[in-house]
Amino acid sequence: MVADLLFTNGPVFTADPLRGPATTVAVRDGRIIAVGADDVRELAGPRTETIDLAGRLLLPGFQDAHVHAVMGGVELNECDLTGTTDLEEYLRRVRAYADAHPGLEWISGGGWAMEVFPGGVPGRELLDRVVPDRPVYLINRDHHGAWVNSRALEIAGIDAGSPDPADGRIDRRPDGTPAGGLQEGAMQLVAKLLPEVTPADRLAGLLRAQTLLHSMGVTAWQDAMLCATNGYPDVSDAYREAATTGRLTASVIGALWWDRDRGAEQIPDLLARRARYSVGRLRSDSVKLMLDGVAENFTAAMTQPYRDACGCATANAGLSFIEPAALREHVTALDAHGFQTHFHALGDRAVREALDAVAAARARNGFRDTRPHLAHLQVVHPADVPRFRALGATATLQAYWASHEPQMDDLTIPFLEPELARRQYPFGDLWRSGTHLAAGSDWPVTTPDPLQAIHVAVNRAHHGSGRAPFLPEQRLDLATALTAYTAGSAFVNRLDDTGSIRAGFRADLVVLDRDVFAAPAAEIGDAAVAMTFVDGRVVHSS
Repeated sequence: MVADLLFTNGPVFTADPLRGPATTVAVRDGRIIAVGADDVRELAGPRTETIDLAGRLLLPGFQDAHVHAVMGGVELNECDLTGTTDLEEYLRRVRAYADAHPGLEWISGGGWAMEVFPGGVPGRELLDRVVPDRPVYLINRDHHGAWVNSRALEIAGIDAGSPDPADGRIDRRPDGTPAGGLQEGAMQLVAKLLPEVTPADRLAGLLRAQTLLHSMGVTAWQDAMLCATNGYPDVSDAYREAATTGRLTASVIGALWWDRDRGAEQIPDLLARRARYSVGRLRSDSVKLMLDGVAENFTAAMTQPYRDACGCATANAGLSFIEPAALREHVTALDAHGFQTHFHALGDRAVREALDAVAAARARNGFRDTRPHLAHLQVVHPADVPRFRALGATATLQAYWASHEPQMDDLTIPFLEPELARRQYPFGDLWRSGTHLAAGSDWPVTTPDPLQAIHVAVNRAHHGSGRAPFLPEQRLDLATALTAYTAGSAFVNRLDDTGSIRAGFRADLVVLDRDVFAAPAAEIGDAAVAMTFVDGRVVHSS
């Protein structure tokens, strides 16, 4: 058998525990046909394309197990506040975007960081200075809060007498007037008034995101929000259009949104959506259940109450968006229908409620191959760490978050009970307990670049930050972190012929610009993707 494509003369990270080192990989018809050393070169023929790795690392394509690709792609075309924590730069960008788009009824976008504002709460007057005449709606980088100006509040009818919704909060001044921040469900009070994003906008956003993700070595992903409700945008039409027309080059798993305002009566709708949104390179057999919020706005569900600015315990331990007894019933029913369950579980109480639900499904249905996974896992109670392995639940890590930064040091640690603060992002404990690890970015919340996340998983600090490691005993070694982002996520995505470099597997491959194993761990973040292949075909080349 003659190879179409041959990689040689470089280290190969196979993410395959059954084989040793390799230096050469042969591909034919989009599949890997041989992995080895010099002997594999014999499969080269006169028409074989040979890629000289020249010492660069070849590895399986990265897979993102939790991302919002269409949302990220759409936001790339809006007012972009990412990449800075300078307030004056935020205001400059908002003014510049408004000036460049005089015909827009609303100014929308986002990416701002809570750490920029006292207490994490932005002021409406700041936006009034730069855009006084049009409504402004800017989502923060974690997408659990929004910054609005006075005109937006006026149009939405939000004033001192407006009640908070059950699933959110209007940030207020001491006199009760709205400050300019909207948390969780309160975002929808304004978001529902924005001009509709068109199907063409969503498709363009998906294709923009796909190009970016391929440039970072991502060959497959799970989008954590298809057919969304509860105020979130529905992006499913973009995926179906791209999949049916052949423009989707990545493999995508759609996680169908669980409407927390409904109950089991929505399961027939989910079954119909699973069929409708499984076409071409798209498969939608996962269900996303959002259990809680985030720690910075005190909505992540914790086992112990948050503290106030003086260090005293409050009456607030966060929100459970789905009542735990109902959650157990819903997850059991979804599991019986063969759905994977994909949980947003950030606080340790939410993690426990998710694991309890998986346990209920296992008890009633037996151990079905549904591969449930829990994303975010900012705080995990030690008693729950071994339950992941016992229940066959995967921990999907957002490794980039496990670092010291102002949002962590100023807005999170001081407000958590100290014992909870010491349990954050316990990657090492999970790994040592035998938990299966996957990885994802949650982009556009943070960078979609797997190499930057892997850098943090290994170093527990952002690349180039100069900050001390955050809970360094929870770091992972490089091979484990790479495996989570390749074979680990492939397992979660149920793409069982991807994620490893082995004969018979699809040739979804990445060439880095260096061998990250040959340099100090502090330099992992210096690496970049040189080439990305899907089914043996180039989808990115630097």
